[in-house]
Amino acid sequence: MTRPTRDDMTAAAARLEEAEITRTQMRQFSLDWPDMTLADAYAIQHAWIALKQSKGRTIRGHKIGLTSKAMQMAVKIDEPDYGVLMDDMFFRDSGTVAFDRLIQPRVEMELAFVLKSRLEGHGCTIFDVLNATDYVVPAIEILDARIQRIDPQTGATRKVLDTISDNAANCGIVTGGRPVRPMDFDLRWVSGLLFRNGEIEETGVSAGVLNHPANGIAWLVDRLAPHGVALEPGHVVLAGSFIRPVDVRKGDTIHADYGPLGSVTCHFA
Repeated sequence: MTRPTRDDMTAAAARLEEAEITRTQMRQFSLDWPDMTLADAYAIQHAWIALKQSKGRTIRGHKIGLTSKAMQMAVKIDEPDYGVLMDDMFFRDSGTVAFDRLIQPRVEMELAFVLKSRLEGHGCTIFDVLNATDYVVPAIEILDARIQRIDPQTGATRKVLDTISDNAANCGIVTGGRPVRPMDFDLRWVSGLLFRNGEIEETGVSAGVLNHPANGIAWLVDRLAPHGVALEPGHVVLAGSFIRPVDVRKGDTIHADYGPLGSVTCHFA
């Protein structure tokens, strides 16, 4: 078959878990199932998250990706994607991230929304998101690739279906800086400078995330509604990056400067 069956999805989730544990990248699902759909990709992701939960992991939030027009055009998709934040994905500010648990890490800058109220159902608006948010804090997202970015046999590039299956390439989150109430700061104009080992690699402004970072969270609530899934109080939601992903090597120190909102730092060792 050119689309995965239910059993295929369960097996794919187990393969992703094994790839993460062994740090061995796996073949692109889009090559195995050329006709797979977005729904298939999310079903594999959900199966992988369920497998992690069966091992004792808990859901602490969500992430949103592909929020910029440039990135959507690059992967030929017209909407963002999303993944799940688990309890073992959170790293402390100015702390060390064990590079040897990763495969091909990259980092992005984005704002993290910490919720005080439940968000669920269709028709969620930016105002619903702002009202439900306790505070917003600067963050670094750590990405990783359990699926090969380029297939060594065919040269095929990983598709968005592969990335979604791979929990939207999510791996970790570091928060820090100055938490702010969502209405106390114009979140569209939060800007950032990303340094690697003291040199600027990327800059950006958060309006690049769907014109306002809260718009991505409203999209996510709508996207989860058909599945009966809500964003819960205490959940952390990464709203989407406003810079391109930056590759990380062992020994690198990453410093994200958010100006008036402070900074976030982590070291890969």
